Amino acid sequence: MRTIPYTAIVSAVKDMCLEAAYNLPYDVAHGLRTAMEKEQSPRGRSIIESCIENAAIASRDRVPLCQDTGFAVYFVEAGSSVMVEGGILTDAINEGTRAGYAGGYLRASIVDDPLFLRKNTRDNTPAVIHLTLVPGDVLRITLAPKGGGSENMGAVAMLKPADGKQGVIDFVVKTVVAAGGNPCPPTMVGVGLGGTMEMAALLAKKALLRPIGGAHADSDYAQLEKEILFRINASGIGPQGLGGSITALSVAIETFPCHIASMPVAVNLNCHVARHSVRTL
Repeated sequence: MRTIPYTAIVSAVKDMCLEAAYNLPYDVAHGLRTAMEKEQSPRGRSIIESCIENAAIASRDRVPLCQDTGFAVYFVEAGSSVMVEGGILTDAINEGTRAGYAGGYLRASIVDDPLFLRKNTRDNTPAVIHLTLVPGDVLRITLAPKGGGSENMGAVAMLKPADGKQGVIDFVVKTVVAAGGNPCPPTMVGVGLGGTMEMAALLAKKALLRPIGGAHADSDYAQLEKEILFRINASGIGPQGLGGSITALSVAIETFPCHIASMPVAVNLNCHVARHSVRTL
């Protein structure tokens, strides 16, 4: 059994919050530069160029990439031989989130009651934590902050198996086109396929962790990703919804076995500021 101090997790999470807020991941920055070269609209190229410049300023001056510093969403892989010493893992993650958002003067965006009081918790907690147990003695934490503009454009559909491949393509493309400029394109499109309603939504968000430029390991799904991306970019929505040939930088699909009577599909979008940070302890 390997022991990891509670305080080490708090410190790591605090640093992750700042890193994700200030530094655009390499794959996203590279994807934007590639998109600028491919974009056919002069206005679209100018917008993408501004996105790249914004990222450079944020990194240089250590200011947020976006004023909406997002809901703190964590994907945690905890080794079965890991024990947290001095506290509970979820408490450490929330404490690190509080310290990171306060220390970096990052916007607190979370309200304690979704419908009635809607009082701001003032420290951006509680975080959303997806915990998976895996073999080994390593704790791997991935932070993927999620802004409201892109999160609001997600959707879930309970398709029938008979809807098939075309039904999936049509639903995903319809969702992205309906979103228009709201999620601040060019976007990353995560698609969850299979499982149950809530599993499909989780898969869609998890799919957004895949680096831009990668492809599904299964050739059929890899081809489906290409077809959906082509259809989305042919919509003409373009950067920031102002027209152009690049509406999305990537489409990533994650799948899970499902019921014989079901074919759940979910879409989750990331704006061009697709933030994430990873620590392995």
